This record gives sequence, C-alpha cells and structure tokens, in this order.
Amino acid sequence: MRLRTGYELIYSFPQPTPIILLVSIHDSRASGIVVPDRLTTEPAIPIAEYRDAFGNKCHRVLAPAGRLRLSADAVIEDSGEPDEIVSTAKQDSLQDLPQETLVFLIGSRYCETDRLSETAWAMFGNGPTGWARVQAICDFVHNHITFDYLAARPTKTAWEAFNEKRGVCRDYAHLGVALCRAMNIPARYCTGYLSDINVPPPHSLMDFAGWFEAYLDGAWHTFDPRNNKRLFGRILIARGRDAVDVPISNAFGPNTLVSFKVWTDEVVPAKG
Repeated sequence: MRLRTGYELIYSFPQPTPIILLVSIHDSRASGIVVPDRLTTEPAIPIAEYRDAFGNKCHRVLAPAGRLRLSADAVIEDSGEPDEIVSTAKQDSLQDLPQETLVFLIGSRYCETDRLSETAWAMFGNGPTGWARVQAICDFVHNHITFDYLAARPTKTAWEAFNEKRGVCRDYAHLGVALCRAMNIPARYCTGYLSDINVPPPHSLMDFAGWFEAYLDGAWHTFDPRNNKRLFGRILIARGRDAVDVPISNAFGPNTLVSFKVWTDEVVPAKG
C-alpha cells in the first residue's frame, strides 16, 4: 500500500535564528519513496543538508525574522504488514555485542540507567531473556504510564516518567530504552510517522511518534511500549541515544510555534 506522509510547521521569530531540522524519511526507507519529502520553506531561504553522527539526514536553515513555514508532503510504498514479531530472538552476550551497539548500552540525557538499574534487575532479572524480556519491559511500561498530553514536558526523563506515571510516547520509549539498557540490551530511540490504520477510533491528533529498537540475536527490532501492539504504517525518520539526538527542530534562539500539523494517511487508489 501507499502512504502519504508530511508535516507543516509554522514559526514566528523575533530575529534571524539558525535552526537544525530532522524531518526527512530515513534512508532505510528510501527505496520505497514515490514522491520525495522535499523540505520547502515560505519565504524561500537557503537549505543546507548534512549527516549527523548516527547517519540521520539533517537540514540547516537561517530563519529570517518574522513568520516561517516549513513543510513537506511525500508518498511512500509500505508493505502493509504490521511490525515484525521475532519471538525466538535471543539476548546477545555482552562480550559478543558489536562495537557499534555499545553506545546504546550506556546512560544518556533522558535515559538514566544508573537510577533504574536496581529496579530493572529486581523486576526482570529472574524472568525470561531475549525477546520475551524486552516484551515484558514493554508490558510493564505500557501499564505503568498513563498517556497524558498535559503531563508532557521537553525535559522529562525516564526516571521522572517512572515516578510520575504519566507522559507521552517519548516518555514510554525513554523508560523502555533505559530499562533495556539496564538489563544489558542495547536500545536506541526512534522518531517518525505512525499511521492509525486498523486502530479503532477515537484517534488522537496526529503527531510525530516515538518508539525504540532493541538489539537481539544480531539484529535491531522494533518495540512500541506506548501502543504495545504491532502496528501498520510506521515510517522511520531518525534514530539516536534518546530524544536529545533526534529533535524534529532545534532553534538556536527565541521563537513561537504558531502551527503544527502532521499527517500519515493511506493513499486509496482511484476507482477506474
């Protein structure tokens, strides 16, 4: 099937302000792109592109004083299959992990493994390992946190989400990441588009989504403790240690977000 994905971000700036954006569909999905998600700006301004340390595609712009509209509208082929389940995936021995996964074992800005390690081992140390252990962590996080937009804040950490028991998708993902790392399972934070295909109404307002990937049995696997089910139409934008590495936009100066829209819709073929 085909999905139409995109966004419209409108800001107001009191002065010229540099911005870094991570809003492009990840290269791992490049082969399926039918209509590219080309970043456009109103007014038109120069756009520079580069890759960050995690291989994500980033853009740099200098926003002029006043109103700036940033948008993209893409079409991408999707398998139409839900997130894969590999229940037989085993947990890799720490000494056998590839070097490139080790950075996803240690604590980071939003994922305090040191503060959660004792709790993690008490809850999951005597249970199954591998896929079943990560799923047990997702089950716990899903039931422990109540979804609440009003409880969202950009500085909330996994430890705070654990104690406050309220948050949004990034808080679910951060807590899942931190607990996995505490159990010696590499985990990395992901952001992207997520459709509501086959999700019963009512649907929440469409937004960029946060989930995580865990490294098991020599491969990375998708887990989503917020929804805790295998969903359709998940389109990756960026990966990092936590949300600090993959902000949709990072403005280096005062600004006001005037409007924010995101869409992920199935493209229904026209009847002949």
